[in-house]
Amino acid sequence: MHTDYQSLFSELGENYRAVTPSAERIHQLLAERESRPVVNDHIALRTFNLDPVGLETLARHFLNLGYEACGEYHFEAKKLYARHFEHPDKHAPKVFISELLVDQCSPRLQEIVRELVNQVDPESTTADNFLYSGRHWQVSHDTYRALLEESEYAAWMAAWGYRANHFTVSINDLDSIHSVAEMNQLLKDNGFNVNSSGGEVKGSPEDLLEQSSTMADRVAVRFSDWEATIPSCFYEFALRYHKPDGELHSGFVAASADKVFESTQAGS
Repeated sequence: MHTDYQSLFSELGENYRAVTPSAERIHQLLAERESRPVVNDHIALRTFNLDPVGLETLARHFLNLGYEACGEYHFEAKKLYARHFEHPDKHAPKVFISELLVDQCSPRLQEIVRELVNQVDPESTTADNFLYSGRHWQVSHDTYRALLEESEYAAWMAAWGYRANHFTVSINDLDSIHSVAEMNQLLKDNGFNVNSSGGEVKGSPEDLLEQSSTMADRVAVRFSDWEATIPSCFYEFALRYHKPDGELHSGFVAASADKVFESTQAGS
């Protein structure tokens, strides 16, 4: 059983890096420039709003380790609802969990997703490794393609299941880089693709948060009928600004997060 958030994040990170080779390379690139360890600002997880895998099921793993529910976020166009969670220990990464509002989607998508979720053993959702346990269902590449036509989010979930969708470098804790634009330039200079949806820098000082992200790596996935190379996970970068009370802003900006979601966009 995970008795502290550090051990949970260690397992989440190992699982994430296995399908996000660019994250390891970027981390090394930064580590070579820095005098201090690279700090993780937050991770994000995705799910469906169906029993037994809804947002609250995922959140419970963090609540059990002392995390507390904070902001709520609505993404009407993508049919998503999200919450973020923080730990009293300010060194702990924040957690952003979103869920697809399946009942707002087409009857065909609802049918497919319910068939997937029906394959999940409810007991597995409380297991220590659930948040990095991957896919709990059989899914064909044709089904993935069908989901992709309506919801990239649903298709990603169907292919990848439960794992951190991204980790995030805290620019505030870097010595060598002081802005999101600088970070993006370093990435591009080293051959990484930056998500340009809504602009390469998402958010502003007025929002108290600026973000950017790479485009997801493309990795081979074994479907029930064959193997295909599809987008996996990505790396994000966040710069937080101080609120009037002097504390660093710890929340998220829905309009920016909406564009960050598109880091996993791509054809199949």
